[in-house]
Amino acid sequence: MHRLKYKFGLDVGSTTVKLVVLDEDNKIVHSVYRRHFSDVKETVTGVMQDAYKTFKHDHLTIMVTGSGGMFVERYLGIKHIQEVVAGTTAINRIIPETDVAIELGGEDSKITYLSGNLEQRMNSICAGGTGAFIDQMASLLETDAAGLNELAKTHEKIYPIASRCGVFAKTDIQALVNQGASQHDIAASVFQSVVNQTISNLACGRPIRGKIAFLGGPLHFLPQLRERFIDTLGLAPDERIVPENSQVFVAMGAALASVEEPVITMQSLIDRIHADVEIHVDENQTLEPLFSSQQELDAFQKSHETEDVQRGDLSSHTGNLYIGMDAGSTTSKVIVIDDDTRVLYEHYANNKGNPLKVIRQTMREIYAGKHPEAVIASTGITGYGEDFIKAALQVDHGEVETIAHYTAAKYFKEDVDFILDIGGQDMKSMKISDGIIESILLNEACSSGCGSFIETFAKSLNMSVADFQQQALLAKNPVDLGSRCTVFMNSKVKQAQKEGASVGDIAAGLSYSVIKNAIQKVIKVRDPKKLGKNIVVQGGTFYGDAILRSFEKITGRNAIRPKIAGLMGALGMALIARERSTGVSSLITEAALEEFSYAQKTTNCGRCSNQCTLTINTFPNGKKYITGNRCERGAGIQSDNHALPNLYDYKWKRLFSYESLPESSAVRGRVGIPRVLNLFENYPFWHTFFTKLGFRVELSGVSSRELYEKGLTSITSETACYPAKLVHGHIEDLVEDGHRFIFYPSIFYETKEYESANNHLNCPVVAGYPEVIRNNVDSLKENGVDFRSPFLSLQNKTRLKVRLYDELKDLIPDKKAMDNAVEAAWKELEQYRADVRAEGDRALAWMKENNKKGIVLSGRPYHIDPEINHGIPGVITSLGWAVLSEDAIGKKEDVDNLRVLDQWTYHSRLYRAAETIGQSEDLELVQLNSFGCGLDAVVTDQVNEILAQHDKIYTVLKIDEVNNLGAVKIRLRSLTQALEKRTRSVHRVHEGFSKVEFTKEMGKDYTLLIPQMAPDHFEILKEALESDGLKVEFLTEINREVENEGLTYVNNDACYPSITVVGQLLHAVKSGKYDVNKIALVMSQTGGACRASNYVGFIRKAVAEAGYPQIPVVALSTQGIETSPGFKISLKGLHKAVIALLYGDLIVRVTNETRPYEKIRGSAELLKRRWMDKVKQDVRHHKMADFKRNVQQIVREFERLEVTGEKKPRVGIVGEILVKFLPEANNHLQRTLEEEGAEVIVPDLTDFFLYSFRNATHKWRLLSKGYGTKLAADLGIRYIEHYRGYIRDALEASRFDAPVRVEDLENYAQEFVSLGNQYGEGWLLTAEMVELIHMGAENIVCVQPFGCLPNHITGKGVIKAIRGAYPKANIIPIDYDPGASEVNQVNRIRLMLSQAKDNVKEAVRQERASKVQGK
Repeated sequence: MHRLKYKFGLDVGSTTVKLVVLDEDNKIVHSVYRRHFSDVKETVTGVMQDAYKTFKHDHLTIMVTGSGGMFVERYLGIKHIQEVVAGTTAINRIIPETDVAIELGGEDSKITYLSGNLEQRMNSICAGGTGAFIDQMASLLETDAAGLNELAKTHEKIYPIASRCGVFAKTDIQALVNQGASQHDIAASVFQSVVNQTISNLACGRPIRGKIAFLGGPLHFLPQLRERFIDTLGLAPDERIVPENSQVFVAMGAALASVEEPVITMQSLIDRIHADVEIHVDENQTLEPLFSSQQELDAFQKSHETEDVQRGDLSSHTGNLYIGMDAGSTTSKVIVIDDDTRVLYEHYANNKGNPLKVIRQTMREIYAGKHPEAVIASTGITGYGEDFIKAALQVDHGEVETIAHYTAAKYFKEDVDFILDIGGQDMKSMKISDGIIESILLNEACSSGCGSFIETFAKSLNMSVADFQQQALLAKNPVDLGSRCTVFMNSKVKQAQKEGASVGDIAAGLSYSVIKNAIQKVIKVRDPKKLGKNIVVQGGTFYGDAILRSFEKITGRNAIRPKIAGLMGALGMALIARERSTGVSSLITEAALEEFSYAQKTTNCGRCSNQCTLTINTFPNGKKYITGNRCERGAGIQSDNHALPNLYDYKWKRLFSYESLPESSAVRGRVGIPRVLNLFENYPFWHTFFTKLGFRVELSGVSSRELYEKGLTSITSETACYPAKLVHGHIEDLVEDGHRFIFYPSIFYETKEYESANNHLNCPVVAGYPEVIRNNVDSLKENGVDFRSPFLSLQNKTRLKVRLYDELKDLIPDKKAMDNAVEAAWKELEQYRADVRAEGDRALAWMKENNKKGIVLSGRPYHIDPEINHGIPGVITSLGWAVLSEDAIGKKEDVDNLRVLDQWTYHSRLYRAAETIGQSEDLELVQLNSFGCGLDAVVTDQVNEILAQHDKIYTVLKIDEVNNLGAVKIRLRSLTQALEKRTRSVHRVHEGFSKVEFTKEMGKDYTLLIPQMAPDHFEILKEALESDGLKVEFLTEINREVENEGLTYVNNDACYPSITVVGQLLHAVKSGKYDVNKIALVMSQTGGACRASNYVGFIRKAVAEAGYPQIPVVALSTQGIETSPGFKISLKGLHKAVIALLYGDLIVRVTNETRPYEKIRGSAELLKRRWMDKVKQDVRHHKMADFKRNVQQIVREFERLEVTGEKKPRVGIVGEILVKFLPEANNHLQRTLEEEGAEVIVPDLTDFFLYSFRNATHKWRLLSKGYGTKLAADLGIRYIEHYRGYIRDALEASRFDAPVRVEDLENYAQEFVSLGNQYGEGWLLTAEMVELIHMGAENIVCVQPFGCLPNHITGKGVIKAIRGAYPKANIIPIDYDPGASEVNQVNRIRLMLSQAKDNVKEAVRQERASKVQGK
C-alpha cells in the first residue's frame, strides 16, 4: 500500500472554486481561489489540471465541499462533506479557541457556535446571495467588491438599509443612489446590511459572544465588511480571530477530513475529470424553447421591425428644443425633440451610481452640440431622481413616470389600451380605456430588480447584456427559475449552473421568469385577452428579443415594441415639456453647468422622536433637496397641507396621551407594556385596567431603527413581518429601563364588532408573538423579569374577569377591585373607538366643507406607528388628500357577497370600509400591507373585488423596514393623476362573487375531486368514502404544471399549500378527464386563525377566473361554517373514515421503522403494498374483529421481516400538515433522508384531529368559549382513542414505537407554549418535536411553507428553547416553495445529518466503552 502523501480539499461554491493541498504535517503546499463565472465543470477541470503539474506522481485523499460540490460528487465520484462541517473540522484543528465562527460565501452565510452546545446554522432561501449581493451592489456603483471596500474606508455615516433580503436592500440602496447619497456612505451601508442580514437571520435568539472567527472570501478580501461585524458585535481586539488563509478555510477542512477516504493516485483523479460525463437535464425543470429554429427567430425579428421615430440633426437645427429626461433606477435617459417631434439627440446610459453626474454630462453635450440659434424652450424630468435633479439643474417640469410612459406609448399607438414597462428596478402596467388611464399597477419590493438582475448576472459571467440575451434565443432547454423574487431566482440559477445548465438555458429561463413575475405578481391577470388589443411594451429590459418573445409566448398576445423602448420615459417627458412650454426654460445655463457643484451635509431633523438623519443637498441657486426623513420631506416633498385631517396623527395622539400614576401613588409599582401589535388596538383597556389597580403604566419607547436593532439577535424568523420583528426591540427597551414586570397579553379573540362576521380572530402572529418573546429574549430571564403573556379573549367581559383573576391573582388578590378595573377598562376601550369614529365624522364634514377628497389609508392598528408606515400619511397630505383610517369610517354592518371567510377583526373593518368607500365620491382606498403578512394574501384580493364592483381604483403599498418613499410617491402620484382624468362608470363593473351550491340533485351523480395531501392515508380513505355512496377522486398528479396552475390563480403572497391545492384542482378540471358539468371540488375548512380556512375562497376565485363558474366548491367543516345539501356522509361512513386513517398511520409507522434496516431490499415496501390492498378491501365492509386481527397481524408481520442490527440516526419530520405528509410538497424529503442513511419518523395524522378536538377544551378554559362544544369534542376523542388503543397495545408489545396520548402531547407542548396556540398546527407542532426527542429522534426537520404564520410562533419560535432544554436536539427549519432552491434545502439537511451521524457514532462508542468497563 502506498503511503499517503497529500490531502486535497476542493471547495466548489456558488461563485468560486477553491483547492487546498496539505502535506503530511497539514501545511498548505498548494492553494487556489478562482471565480468560476458559472462554468463549474470547466473551472474545476482547470484547477485540477494546474495541480496535476505539481502532484502528477503522488498519492492522495480528496473530499469536495461547498454548494456546488454536490455536482462534483455526482459526476466525479468524489465524496462530499457539508461545508459547515468542513469548516468546523478546520476550526477545531487550527483555531480551537474559537467560540463562534461566521463564514460568508457567494450564496450562503453560516454561523457555527462551538462553545456550549455545538450548533451549526446556515441561511435559508430568503437570505441567499451574500457575496453575490455585494457584487451586485458594487456594480450599481460601477465598481467591484474591492472598490466597494475602498469606498467604505472613508464613510461618514451609515444609512439604514433593509436586512430582510438582498432584493429589499437593493431597493433601499437604489433610492440612495438616486437621491445623491455619498458613494462612500452607500458602500459602508451595503456592508452593514450584510451584517444585519447575517445576524438577524442566523443568530435566531442565541447571542454571538466570545472569540469570533471570520471565514470565507468576502470576510477575507473585504476588511471593511469585517469592521462592520466587529463594530456591530462590539468585539475587543482579543475577541477577533482572522486566520491566515481564511478564504480557503473550508477547503482546508475538507482536506483534513479526507484522511477517512481511500487513497488514490493523482493520475486516476485526472482521468476521472477528463472522462466524458453526460449531464442529465431534469425535464421537469425545463421550459419550452423560445424559438424552435432559426427560421422561427428570423420571422419573429422581421415582424418586430417597428416603425422608428423621425430623426433630425441637433447641430443644424435652429428652432425650439424640448428636452425630456428620465432619471431611472439604474439608467439615465435623455431625448431632445423639435416642434415636429423629430428626435435630435438621444442618450441611454447606466447611472454609474451617480445619476446627477450622468445627466449633467449629457446636458453639457447638448449645449456643446446644439446650433447657436437653437433655443431650449422647455425641459421635463421623470423617474426616481426627478426631485433631486429637478432642483439641481432647474428643470422646468416634473411628472410621475407612469404619465410620461403613457404619453410616449400614445405617440406610437394612439389607441393603446395596455402598457407594460419593465425597467431596471421597477415594473409598471397601465390599462387605458377611452384614452384615460383606468388602472396603474406597480411592482412591490419582492418583484423588483428583474431588469438589473439580468444585467448584473450577465456581468458575473463576463458577458454583455446583449450577448447574454442573444444566447437565450435558440437555447434548447430553458431552465424553470420560478417567479418569486430575484433572491429565489438567483438561488435557482446557481442550482442550474451546478447541474450543468448552459448559459443560454439560464438566459432563456430568466427571460421567462421576468415575464412570469410581471404577469403573476404585478398585473395579476389570469386571461391574457383582458390585457387589451393594442399592447405596447417598453423599458430597457425589452431591448432583448428574449424578453419580448417570453411575453408573447406566455400571454399569447402580440405586442408593439418601439425601437426606442428604453427611452420612452424621456420621450414622454419631452412631449410633456413641449405641451407645457411657455417658450422660455429655467434650465441651468451652459456657463453655470460648467461651474456646477453642490454642497452636501448631514444633520439630525430633531422635529420628532424619530431623530432622522438628514442629507441636505444645497445647490448654487440656493435650492435645497433633503433626503433621509421618514416623513414627506424624505420623499423630497415640501408641503403646506398641514390643515388637512390626518386620522393617523389623531389616533397616535389619542392612544398614547394617557396620564400614568405618579410613582408615589402607584401602590403596586410599575408595569411595562410594549408599544407593539395588538397594543395599538387595546392599550386604552390595559392602561385603564392597571391604573385602576394602582400600577404606574409605562410604555416602551417610540419605534425607531435603533430600537429595532436592539432586538435583532433574538428574531427567530426572517420572514416574519416588520411589526413583529420590532417587538424584540421594544421588550429589550423595557428591560433596559429597569422593568421587572412586563405585561404583553396574547389576544386570540378581539371584541366582536359585526354580527354578520364569521369570527373575530387576531392573526396568528398578533395573537401568539408573546410566546416568541418568552422563548427567545434572554434578557427576561437574565434580569428576573416577571413576563406575563396570558392567552385571553376580549369577546366576553364577564368571562374576561374570570380569566384575568386566574392569571393575576398572585399579584392582585382583590377580586372585586379587579372586576371594577375590567369594567372601567372596557368602558374606556369603547370610548376610544367611539372617539376615532367621531373624528372620522369630523374629517368627512371638513372635507365636504372645503371641497377636498380623502384617502382611507387602510391597514392594521399598528400601522399608525411612524416607523412602520414610514411617514406615508404625511406624503398623502402633502399631495392634497385628507387621511382617514378604516376604523374611522367602516360602520356598514354587512358586506354583500364576500368570497372569503370573514374571520379576522381587523380585516372585517377593512371589508366594510371598502364598501363605504365604493359608495362615496370623495374617498379612495390605499391599503398598507406589511411584507410577510400572509393574511393579506386573502384580504387584498377581496378588497380589490369590493372596490371593482364600484369601479374604484385599488392601490396597495407593500411596506417593510425599507425606508424608501420614492416608490410610494410614484404610486400615490400615479393614483392622483389617474383619478383626475377618469370619470367613474355609474354601472358596476361586475356583480361580485356568488356561491354555487352543491345541491342534493348534484350529490347523486357528481364526482367529488379532492386534493392530495397524505397519499397512503387517502388511498385507504377513498375506499371508505366510496363504500358510503360518495363518488370521490383523490387527485394524484402533482408536478410543475400543477404548481404553475396554482401560481397563476393564487395571490402572490399565498402559502405553498394553497398554491398546491388550487393547482391540483385546476389542473384536474382542465385535464379533459372529467365532465366539468358533473364535478364538484372539495376542501376542508377549519375556521382557524391561519390562511387555511380561506383555501375554499381561493378555489372559488380560481375556478371562476379560469372560466368554470358553474363548478360548485364543497367546504367541509366540523363547525358547520357552510352547508352543502348534496354532500352527505353517514355515521357508518364517518366510522369507516376514522378506521381508514388509523390503518394509514399504523402501516406508515411500521414501514418507516423497518425500511431503513431491511436485509432484503424492497421487502418492507412489498409487505406494505400487500397490507394496503387488504385493508382497502376490509375498510369497505368494516368489522371490528377484522380490525383487531389486522392490527395484530400487521405489527407481527413487519416485526418478522429480516432487519440489520445497525444504528442509524433517527430523523423526525414535523411541520405544516400538507408539506409534512405530501412528498411532492417537500421535495421527497423522506426519500432524501433515507438515501442519506437515516430512519425517518413522521408523527401520526390522527394526532392532528385529536389536537383539533382537544382545542375545544382549551378554548373553553382559556378563551371564554362554550362548554357544549368541549363536551362534544371530548366524545370524539374518546371514540378515536378507543380504536387507537388496539394499535397502541399491539405496538407497545413490539419493537416499534407506539403513539402517545393527546394528553401527553399537551404536557410536552406546555413546557414551551400555551395551549391557547390554536392556529394551523399550533401547539401540536411544538409537542411533536418534544415527543420525537423523547422517542430518541433528536434530529428533526421542521418543514413549513415559505412565510407560514403559525410556524413563526410554535415552529421556528420555539427551536431555541427546545435546544436549551434538550441539548442534543438537532432541529433544522426548512422553507418549501415553488421558487425555492432544492440545493439550499439539501445542503441544510446534510448539515443536520452530519451532526446526527456524529451523535450516533458517539453513542455507539460510549455503548462499547461501557460494555468493556462492565467486563
